[in-house]
Amino acid sequence: MKVAVVAHRKKSLDGGLVELRELLARYGVTDPLWFEVPKSKKAPKFVRQALDAGVDRVFVWGGDGTVQRSLDVLAGTGVPMAVLPAGTGNLFAGNLNIPVSLERAVRIGLQGDVHTIDVGRINGERFGVMAGVGADALMIRDADGGLKDRLGRGAYVLTGIKNVTDAVVRVRVDVDGKKFYSGKAGCVIVGNVGRVWGGIDAFDDATPYDGKLDVAVITATNASQWARVLGRAAVGRTAKAKHVQMTSARKIDIALKSSRLYQVDGGDRTKTQTMKVRVEPRALMVCVPNEQAT
Repeated sequence: MKVAVVAHRKKSLDGGLVELRELLARYGVTDPLWFEVPKSKKAPKFVRQALDAGVDRVFVWGGDGTVQRSLDVLAGTGVPMAVLPAGTGNLFAGNLNIPVSLERAVRIGLQGDVHTIDVGRINGERFGVMAGVGADALMIRDADGGLKDRLGRGAYVLTGIKNVTDAVVRVRVDVDGKKFYSGKAGCVIVGNVGRVWGGIDAFDDATPYDGKLDVAVITATNASQWARVLGRAAVGRTAKAKHVQMTSARKIDIALKSSRLYQVDGGDRTKTQTMKVRVEPRALMVCVPNEQAT
């Protein structure tokens, strides 16, 4: 097997990149293509180089940002991605039951099953976990760094409450070509998997195998309403929250009255008024646990 490693050098997991080399060698991968990047946005260049070199598998070392930048290139190529969850959130890995353990993740990457899963695409950019606009994007932006490390899920509750009033905007959401919602909203979230926001199960029945994306329009416009929404989400009952409207679809079009920040798999993007979101069914091959590799 010809293997490439694309690693965010500032991220850490167990014994680090030195141990990763040792583990790969133990499994017979003695001369992998090796790329280290200082920022997640530098990863795509080297994923493309790995593909041009004809690799059979790309190991991605980093958090959700590095994974998202890498899968944006890998989707549709037929080359599997093996995730080494070295970030702080690791939501993509967690939703696929990939453990935060270097040895186990390497074993899954080499000996696990290869599943083909859906990805989303927003404004031309692919994602594996979620994309969102409004309070969602502001919440994730402000929860980064030390606050998230100290408070865990509580960081999202705190920053969500802080930002929800400023994020409210009139929005229209069309799903599969038909109007789904029109009115004021604090944020709109599109999910490919269920667990988002630091491990909160926002989409109760989401799966990356159904050829659809899940959509939540959160109509909370003040701190107390937002807190109730997050409380429901924390116990896996988002769909029953008073200020949430949910559905699933293959195509989602979002139009805002004024520009707002949006996020893709937890990474900030520039302000926009329109978002075109589509599902790409079974587009990404990814290594997941099996009985041999857990």
